Amino acid sequence: MTLGLDEDGGAASPSGRLVEVAVDAAGGRSQTYTYLVPKTLADLAVGEAVLVEFGRRQALGIVVAEADLAPVATPRPIVARVRADGPLLPPLSLALARTIAEQYLAPPALVLRAMLPPGLLERLELVAELGPTRWVAGVDAGAPGAAPTPVVHTDAADADLLQQLERGPRPVRDLAGPDGRAGLLRRLRALAASGSISLEWTLIRAGAGPRYERWLALREEGRALLAVHATDEKPKGRPLGPRQAAALAELASATDGELPAADLADRHGHASLAGLVRRGLVESEVRERPRRPLASRPVGARGGRPTASPLSPAQAQAVALIRAAIVGRDPRPLLLDGVTGGGKTAIYVEAIAASLDAGRPALVLVPEIALALPLVDRLRADLDSRVALLHSGLGDGERADEWRRIRSGDVDIVVGTRLAVLAPLADVGVVIVDEEHDAAYKSDRTPRLQARDMAIRLGALAGAAVVLGSATPAVESVGRALSDEYARVVLPARPVGAAPMVEIVDLREELAAGQRGLLSRALSSALGALDPATGEQAILVLNRRGTASVVLCRDCGHVQACPDCERPLVYHQAGTTLRCHHCGRASPLASRCPACGSPRIRYLGGGTERVEREVKEGFPGLRVGRLDRDVVEHRGAAERVIDAFAEGRLDVLVGTSLVTKGLDIPSVTLVGIVSSDVALNLPDERAAERTYQLLVQAIGRAGRGTRAGRAIIQSYQPDHPAIQAAASGDRDSFYRAELALRERFGSPPFGRLVKLTVGLADPAAAEREATAMAQRLRERASEEGGRVAVVGPAPAYIARRADRWRWNIVLRGADPTAILDGGLDAPWSLDVDPDSLL
Repeated sequence: MTLGLDEDGGAASPSGRLVEVAVDAAGGRSQTYTYLVPKTLADLAVGEAVLVEFGRRQALGIVVAEADLAPVATPRPIVARVRADGPLLPPLSLALARTIAEQYLAPPALVLRAMLPPGLLERLELVAELGPTRWVAGVDAGAPGAAPTPVVHTDAADADLLQQLERGPRPVRDLAGPDGRAGLLRRLRALAASGSISLEWTLIRAGAGPRYERWLALREEGRALLAVHATDEKPKGRPLGPRQAAALAELASATDGELPAADLADRHGHASLAGLVRRGLVESEVRERPRRPLASRPVGARGGRPTASPLSPAQAQAVALIRAAIVGRDPRPLLLDGVTGGGKTAIYVEAIAASLDAGRPALVLVPEIALALPLVDRLRADLDSRVALLHSGLGDGERADEWRRIRSGDVDIVVGTRLAVLAPLADVGVVIVDEEHDAAYKSDRTPRLQARDMAIRLGALAGAAVVLGSATPAVESVGRALSDEYARVVLPARPVGAAPMVEIVDLREELAAGQRGLLSRALSSALGALDPATGEQAILVLNRRGTASVVLCRDCGHVQACPDCERPLVYHQAGTTLRCHHCGRASPLASRCPACGSPRIRYLGGGTERVEREVKEGFPGLRVGRLDRDVVEHRGAAERVIDAFAEGRLDVLVGTSLVTKGLDIPSVTLVGIVSSDVALNLPDERAAERTYQLLVQAIGRAGRGTRAGRAIIQSYQPDHPAIQAAASGDRDSFYRAELALRERFGSPPFGRLVKLTVGLADPAAAEREATAMAQRLRERASEEGGRVAVVGPAPAYIARRADRWRWNIVLRGADPTAILDGGLDAPWSLDVDPDSLL
């Protein structure tokens, strides 16, 4: 980019003020850069976008802070301000961005990009626009009563440029001139110096900018003519046509006498409306038309539990603590730890109301998109507040409009997935993290932040109350509560309903008895006893998706695998394809074994599609729906499935872990965990924790109403401690055992982890690089006094992905990032505080 110029068209002297700038062209460098602020930009604010010299080119940057000292003798001056409707982010967001960059060793510019709507920084243009007046002041313009002297452009080329700008601001690259690019820029600078035009670097929002629509408003002349037209009196001038009279009548009956032009045109015709505008009877105005994800969803769409019932003593204690934290601006986290259905949502509503009463907005995080809408429905029904929704399933335009609403302070509550922790809030009074244990809060791409941890940090920066809610808290959260780092309130019982009866079915015995299907005899019997006529419903849970886990040849034992990842392909009945769940590669279904040519191919295991089919075939009277990642990927599909189940239009919901989170449906009396121990044998220290959480969350969906609930756990390992703890409700012994293991190995909350991964096309080269890196890190750890343990290298659990052989190194310690010198270069990737070591 070489079109930079100062706002006055020439060199600008520095003001002596220094600022830190996150440069968007800095690649993977985890640092900001110091620049001088020219005197012409003395009012430049932190958070604004700027154009700076970076190396031999010019680049976009964002001012993130004031700087006291320059790292070099003569820092470069900022080239120009970039117009973007003021600061892109408020100070609170900038402070959070700094924390994220420091904690996760992420490039500051990439962190800021994640905080902005998609595409906002993609197109930077030098834009020309006509000046507010098209003249400059005369010599004696300061004299009383002096009139400005119009600028007369006798040069035809200058006049042509001005004419090109008559239709509105235009990028310089779209303007045409007779003397080439250099001559065009000279002319534009001269016109800018005369005040006839302005030249500004501007962020062009391609695809995600504001959307506009035309509105029509009834003028007094139109109202008077309409009144005359309604009588037998002959109007002066041309009478109204029937369609014009109908349009005026509709406008007269509308609120404030105005309506969208498109709606009126559909009913009365464009020609009729154009005639009304020409005659001065109707006024036309273009306005922004915000995209609202919740616009078509009525308040109380799914209803919800009444909130008028009194709070239990434990609920009242939690609400009192949160209110005191809001008033005292105390950011110490409060862990709401209790049974599923224990009334956490009622506490959330009271906490948000208290924050709004204090004049401060609220932020609510949920782990999945599918869970956002049920919570939004509850909040909109209970609180008369402006709610914004933020998640990756929104269209770019919807997300950008919600972001602009939040930045402008036009919302009271922000609800969303982990993306919402980056919302541009200028202030926040309470931060709520629902299902705080969920792995979905950890991002799998740079910046690899843990949204729960950053929500806690946001609370500290804003002086906000922080509430972490879960029936199955993360092991590290329980540990921090036991060490008094967190406050803790236990919700021991459900306000409505009772804990369901839990039964464990040994699948080994089922197999010995000849039961080959995915549903045990006990679960099949329970489904057969389900009575849809009385509104009874069931949820069936699997910890996988697809129809089969492997496709196996019965003659030679060959398993069809992904050629890239070398992991078994999963058969999906929809589309009859095999799909890799690691890289997404799809392959056609083979009719014969690729290894031996045998046609005897058998599908082993089962996923959500196969369970759905078995239920439909075995129980044709039941209406069955499915909710898994494949469904969620289709826009609006998850919302439709959840609404159908909540409204009683489905009897059985089959799904993955998605159906174990946040569903509060009193008519669910049966929960079946079809595959409870799928992940128990993974080589990951969180395997038992994840299995326990899945089981407890699933069991908790049953018996939330007045009817008794029942849960059936199917397992090949019925004696495993995680399964026994989930079935018996002995949560304390489970957490004690897990914390003892964590302390032994220095895992959270007793230490921090960092996972380093290298991936190379040559397997030998990947191993050599991993071995050399481990040796370097051990040397650095020794220099640091051995406070960091270096584990590995070892092949990644998925050793090959996307034609890359992968090796992992794990660092353990109080501050394992201390030996990394700020980051790593390619081909290494870095995951601070990883959710999994696989």
